[in-house]
Amino acid sequence: MENIQITMTDATIIIGYFIVVLIVGLFISKSAKNAKDLFLAGRSLHWVPIGFSLFASNISSSTLIGVVGAAYLYGISVANYEWMAAFVLVFILVFILPVFIRTKISTIPEYLELRYNKFTRHYFSIVTIILNIIVDLAGFLYAGAVVLHFFFPSIPIGAIIVFLALIAGTYTAVGGLSAVVYTDILQAIIIIMSSSILLYAILGQFDYSWDLAFSKIGANKTSFIRPSTDTYLPWTGTLFGLPILGFYYWVLNQQISQRLLAAKNINNARWGALLGGFLKLPVFFLLVVPGVLAFQLFPELGETSNLVFPTVVSELIPTGVLGIILVGVIAAIMSSADSAINSASTLIVLDFVEPNSPKLKPKQILYYGRIITIGIMLFAIIWAMVIGSFKEIFDYLQKVLSYMVPPVVVVFILGIFWRRGNSQAAMTTLIGGHIISLSILALSSFGYVNIHFTVLAGILTIVSAIMYITIVLLTNTEFTPKDEQTIIEDFSFLSVPIKDWRNDYRVISAILILCTIILVIGYW
Repeated sequence: MENIQITMTDATIIIGYFIVVLIVGLFISKSAKNAKDLFLAGRSLHWVPIGFSLFASNISSSTLIGVVGAAYLYGISVANYEWMAAFVLVFILVFILPVFIRTKISTIPEYLELRYNKFTRHYFSIVTIILNIIVDLAGFLYAGAVVLHFFFPSIPIGAIIVFLALIAGTYTAVGGLSAVVYTDILQAIIIIMSSSILLYAILGQFDYSWDLAFSKIGANKTSFIRPSTDTYLPWTGTLFGLPILGFYYWVLNQQISQRLLAAKNINNARWGALLGGFLKLPVFFLLVVPGVLAFQLFPELGETSNLVFPTVVSELIPTGVLGIILVGVIAAIMSSADSAINSASTLIVLDFVEPNSPKLKPKQILYYGRIITIGIMLFAIIWAMVIGSFKEIFDYLQKVLSYMVPPVVVVFILGIFWRRGNSQAAMTTLIGGHIISLSILALSSFGYVNIHFTVLAGILTIVSAIMYITIVLLTNTEFTPKDEQTIIEDFSFLSVPIKDWRNDYRVISAILILCTIILVIGYW
């Protein structure tokens, strides 16, 4: 491997990026005058910023490293996590968004209080905060720091983590969600541009011939749908597990759904979700394909998948262009870190501080929000250094989620679609489901359970659903009229005649699904 040369041009691009992001973030901060502005951008977001922000927040540093590295080892089946998003997002904008917008919730856990009781809200909020800070935020910072340390070996990983967290935390604390969303537009463009350069560079090693590039790759690495015995992602996991993980990520994860809750109206929320879905499709070409092709160029990397991305960049990207790629990595870190910081502070303030302190004035809540944001940033810095012991970062994040989210998904879905769902069933499912999940996690850690985590997510969802339905059938709680807004009332909106297909979300949703199906069939 050649020594990496960071030229003045590269350094200028990187420094310029940080300056622009800070300027944009601090400029937007002028609009944050109360908690609603800080955490929900005044509920004024249009669909274009929402779509780009969904994409940027999703493509984290863990994604860059994890997807490219997993594709290197296991092939294109890693893209199943990406194209599955289209189906989940369409489901959200058709069925879930009407309920969330109608109830005017500020946090996802708040829906649980409206539908069930305060306990379920606080319980899920605590779980989400833990996942956002300990799993997501720390993972984003550490994974990104590892890549940047590869290019700047003289700078300790810890120092890189501190610097990135301070930058992201600063504009997030002062500007809130508006600063996060509008900086994400820039960062999404940078991520797409830098990933395109990477794809172009690696295809150049195969004379820009798609057929030549894939000709020497085995069938086991060029198929989305893998056998049930596949160790990385069996078809059973793709069918039964990924939709569950996807529903949590795109619906129940505050750091993603917060953009939809902050939309100006339901139409902007729907079109933003659609734009995010279309932006997800090229990820297969921009990140997965380079990882698969890298195996032919750098087979010596073996099992060290976390080094695939930095190795490809250092070997194939010329100096002067390297700065653009590094800015893409930094943008991925920042867009995910600022989202996690903002969502965690939102949950703490709106689910705990504000409800328990009704006499607080708007400016006081704004002040507490900023202080809590800074506190989260400092904690994340410390914890990010601790998780350095986890080698397979992407798998680590997914496996943790597979054990934690099934009970929550059941409580939300059955609560929205089943009128008879009640608080007893919700509480029992959350607590009982997580006890079962953690017990299985402990057994699997000692080798007593050997089930793929995506398959296990499906199994745990079925167990949780049985638990919920059983409790409902054993209790006799009537559904009160005040709860009407918290469920799907009817499906008549689906039969409304199409007047202009270009402006009908149902038609565009169908096009998104069709594009996804074509992609999947093409690489079945």
